[in-house]
Amino acid sequence: MRFEIVTIFPDFFAGPLEYGIVRRARNAGLIEIGIHDLRTFTQDRHRTVDDRPFGGGEGMLLKPDPLFECIESLGVAPRAERVSGAARESVVLLSASGKMFSQAMAQELAGLDRITFVCGRYEGVDERVTEHLADREVSVGDFVMSGGELGAALMLDCITRLLPGALGNEASNKTESFSGVQAEARFDNRGRLEPDSTAATGGLLDYPHYTRPAEFRGIPVPDVLMNGNHEEIRRWRRRRALEKTLRNRPDLLEKVALSTEDKALLRELKREAEKI
Repeated sequence: MRFEIVTIFPDFFAGPLEYGIVRRARNAGLIEIGIHDLRTFTQDRHRTVDDRPFGGGEGMLLKPDPLFECIESLGVAPRAERVSGAARESVVLLSASGKMFSQAMAQELAGLDRITFVCGRYEGVDERVTEHLADREVSVGDFVMSGGELGAALMLDCITRLLPGALGNEASNKTESFSGVQAEARFDNRGRLEPDSTAATGGLLDYPHYTRPAEFRGIPVPDVLMNGNHEEIRRWRRRRALEKTLRNRPDLLEKVALSTEDKALLRELKREAEKI
């Protein structure tokens, strides 16, 4: 896969893209990354990339002309082909006004051949960029950052780890939080989720993990994880995943497939919470 990043701060990416899975994927030839300085596509001696909005208002906007020049120089497919899916690529505008980035979107983007990230700055970009150049407007959270660089690095990392060969253990990204397992959930004849392993979360937040030593500063690893009983481990992990999701992200419970056992565990957890 090829990633293109359009930014006014190209040196920003000298750090985030040189570590971990992204670096290994680059070294293995699984991904290529091009960093493009937007200022090189300006026409004035001051290399101006921003201007005041028509109609007044606070702040500055990124101008359309350098952005169109830059994206067109990369030879991207026409927007209509990208929107229809005829071209296996996307131009993503990072924006606080965009659709929320999610694991599902990452999985969709991981199926493309090329992704171009446009890192917004200042108060945003000229709307003609949004409507006629980019085919996706994406936000990485309900908060405002100074620019899209951090968001682009975040999305690139998330997408890269979904590519075949990027992870040492290909099953890892199938058992993590937000993995979308709920979309293909299966239940046994007792109404219990049938995961591929005791590690599956089924779209819930992940359960707690422990490693050696078995006791650290007087805090022991839960006995259930030490007894080798896989059914008890499965039930404990599922209960703790439900508990953490109920506490931190109850909104997810409306989106995942819950088994008969899950619903019983949730009722039990809610009763316990009411007693506190």
